[in-house]
Amino acid sequence: MPVKKGNIYNVHIEGIAYGGKGIARIDGFVIFVSGGIPGDIVSCLIVKKKEAYAEAKIVSLLEKSPLRIDPLCPYFSFCGGCQWLNVKYDAQLNFKKNHVKDSLEHIGLLKDVRVNDTIPSPNISHYRNKMEFSFSDRRWLFPDEMNNSGVKNNNFALGLHVPGSFSNVIDISQGCLLQHEEGNALLKLIREFTLSSGLPPYGLKSREGFWRFLVLRRSFAKNNWMINIVTKSGNGAILNELVKLIENSGIPVATIVNNITASKASIAVGERETILFGDGVLIDTIGTFSFRISANSFFQTNTSGAEILYAIAERFADLSGTETVIDLYSGTGSIPLFLSKRAKEVIGVEQVESAVMDAWRNCNDNDIKNCSFLLGDVLKVLPGITKKPDIITVDPPRAGMHKDVAAKILDLKPERIVYISCNPATLGRDLVMLSEKYTVSEVQPIDMFPHTYHIETVCLLEKN
Repeated sequence: MPVKKGNIYNVHIEGIAYGGKGIARIDGFVIFVSGGIPGDIVSCLIVKKKEAYAEAKIVSLLEKSPLRIDPLCPYFSFCGGCQWLNVKYDAQLNFKKNHVKDSLEHIGLLKDVRVNDTIPSPNISHYRNKMEFSFSDRRWLFPDEMNNSGVKNNNFALGLHVPGSFSNVIDISQGCLLQHEEGNALLKLIREFTLSSGLPPYGLKSREGFWRFLVLRRSFAKNNWMINIVTKSGNGAILNELVKLIENSGIPVATIVNNITASKASIAVGERETILFGDGVLIDTIGTFSFRISANSFFQTNTSGAEILYAIAERFADLSGTETVIDLYSGTGSIPLFLSKRAKEVIGVEQVESAVMDAWRNCNDNDIKNCSFLLGDVLKVLPGITKKPDIITVDPPRAGMHKDVAAKILDLKPERIVYISCNPATLGRDLVMLSEKYTVSEVQPIDMFPHTYHIETVCLLEKN
């Protein structure tokens, strides 16, 4: 049966793709169904047709998968934050393991690799230590609001983006299940203040407005908060009013900063920063180490999950105290700190200057003497390193490694490589290059992001 755009078909969801869409087939032709869960039988509308596949959305659920549960969030299916809040957690873990296995087999061309069961997150709700919310002058309307002329405040939103839209934002007035309840109280407090402030939210199309982003960070160790308010320009009077309101809220807030940017780029990073309250940093711990976190620093968003991740990396490194380790994409130095207690020396490479400064401070705060950090692009810095590493650890961004970085790693010939990945597809691609001289001995998926399709993976590669 030929599949046509605009037609409706009844299909059985037989699998799930990386990215969260269900997989169905019509006479062998693949259909990716948004919101489909394995075991569902659905009536779906074809919204896009390509030569090799089609994309569809569910019109009606004819038979519910046994893996389905009722989502607890009123924004689910509208917001892009969680894709699997309606899926049993054990099933999510299995999906993630299979995504890693499929990428290794079909992209990495690696057969019979040991892929362990996914380690679950210690917390599956309220687990994020950082949430970023956007202001917008275009509030996204729910279906029951579309034809309601009495809808209020449709020119103000503070919340999360609608998938596929850069300018429409869902107003998260009832809070988010991914962050701690104190964070939701702060979100509500700041939303009400900014809505009544008389200053407009920023418009992503008009490029006008004052309020741009709100970033909330929580220290799980100290149980306090950093608030980063990103605005288009400075306004000390209105921001001081907000600071006083927050101080009187009873919520333990360690510091409040104001990042200011007129840049067209839709990122919550300021061109300059003003500290409004506290000292501008948050202190959190992973394992026995403490970390200084500034407003624009990277820090793993699942604190308790990060401790598991780094413990696995430490086990795979199998250090005896005599080794030189090079850590690529070292960020604020979390992996070097974890490996320092069992290594002779750890050298981190990172291109973000503020992250390198934080890494040095983190070493000093933890009395670590055997770590050093090189500032610069890994692609440019790595060829200049003359010390031969015994072990290389790699934690690249979602895009993975540049092929020249992989080639240089092969030239350095470490005994072991510990590769930490947040993207199974680029992991598979990079392992193709590294498997020229290395065997993938063990692969450990770790769930750092419950209710989403995202998965962290730690791989151990040993020299042939």
